[in-house]
Amino acid sequence: MLVGAQVLSGAGLAAGITVGALLAEDMLGSTGLAGLPSGLFTIGSAVAATVIGRTSQHLGRRTGLAAGYVVGAVGGLGVVIAAATGSVFLLFLSLFVYGSGTATNLQARYAGADLAVPHHRGRAVSTVLVATTAGAVAGPNLVTVMGSVADAVGIPSLAGPFILAAFAYAAAGVVLWIMLRPDPLLTARSHAAENARAANGDADEPVDPTGRSGLLLLGTAVMVLTQLIMVAVMTMTPIHMQHHGQGVGAAGLVIAVHVGAMYLPSPFSGLLVDRFGRLAVAAASGLTLLASGLLAALAPPHSVWLLALALALLGLGWNFGLVSGTAIITDTVPLATRAKTQGTVDVAVALAGAGGGTASGLVVAASGFSALAIAGGILGLAIIPAVAWTARVRPSTTGS
Repeated sequence: MLVGAQVLSGAGLAAGITVGALLAEDMLGSTGLAGLPSGLFTIGSAVAATVIGRTSQHLGRRTGLAAGYVVGAVGGLGVVIAAATGSVFLLFLSLFVYGSGTATNLQARYAGADLAVPHHRGRAVSTVLVATTAGAVAGPNLVTVMGSVADAVGIPSLAGPFILAAFAYAAAGVVLWIMLRPDPLLTARSHAAENARAANGDADEPVDPTGRSGLLLLGTAVMVLTQLIMVAVMTMTPIHMQHHGQGVGAAGLVIAVHVGAMYLPSPFSGLLVDRFGRLAVAAASGLTLLASGLLAALAPPHSVWLLALALALLGLGWNFGLVSGTAIITDTVPLATRAKTQGTVDVAVALAGAGGGTASGLVVAASGFSALAIAGGILGLAIIPAVAWTARVRPSTTGS
């Protein structure tokens, strides 16, 4: 049922991403402020990540995730009303609330790892992520259709995808609330307690305490950097295309390819993480993001397929970072504080996305899309020395 909910939420996530910047540009009349939607719903995602993590810690994944999706649905509906009434204040407020859906979609990956043994955690995380693919690829390709639906009922066409987002998030919340039983986190705690009683020992998995802080920092850093780069470049790609004569449909296609690359390679990424180690895949994410940035900067604006390839590499680099970083965090944090810590880590990830999304419009307005793409690629390289440092100072804890 977690898989089914991810399919639904993927449609909501991708539909909003595709037109959020375009809707803001249309309502505000400024390219420099077009990155605000991404910044707002990622700030909202940061707040929601904390609440979802703490709620899950006390009441289980089922309650935390279902509530997060319902709040995201309310935000999506608010965006539709804001567009229909021309209220910029309501648009900003609703985008902030809409971020709850994004946070919930990401937090669900932790539920996939709750009951997995350490050497299968990469694949467990990837199973949840790949379930997002069907909805995430369909969402951007429904932009034109949902725009027509919005036009038919007298709502601005760019608000149409948020109608889909509101419905998809609400449906995902209902599915999880009704069918995510037994709760994976509560079950994992129960099993750990039983094993501890049988062994007369600690319920947590054995983890080298000297390696915890370094690994926790590394896992967080990998996910923070990949999120910042991905959100910044992704947010401005539709604007870049529109400014060079491409339509919303072409932008939707590129974003669909990008979002598919964010999630579809997950089984491959999970297999690599489990077979070759978390650090190797984390380093690969940095190299992939560099390749993406260079291609996006050099691709002619009229070449939809080259831009799609660049955005596919952007999604793949993000996927490598997310799967490896999630496995590192889950390996490191004990069950007693796992959900709370994971929520805190996702706050940092969401804030990085907020910064990237908000700054992206300003960078493009000042220096152009190519400068943004190159800067993102170079920033991705920072992951490699971080991985090398961790491998050098924590050799006994980084091989898995």
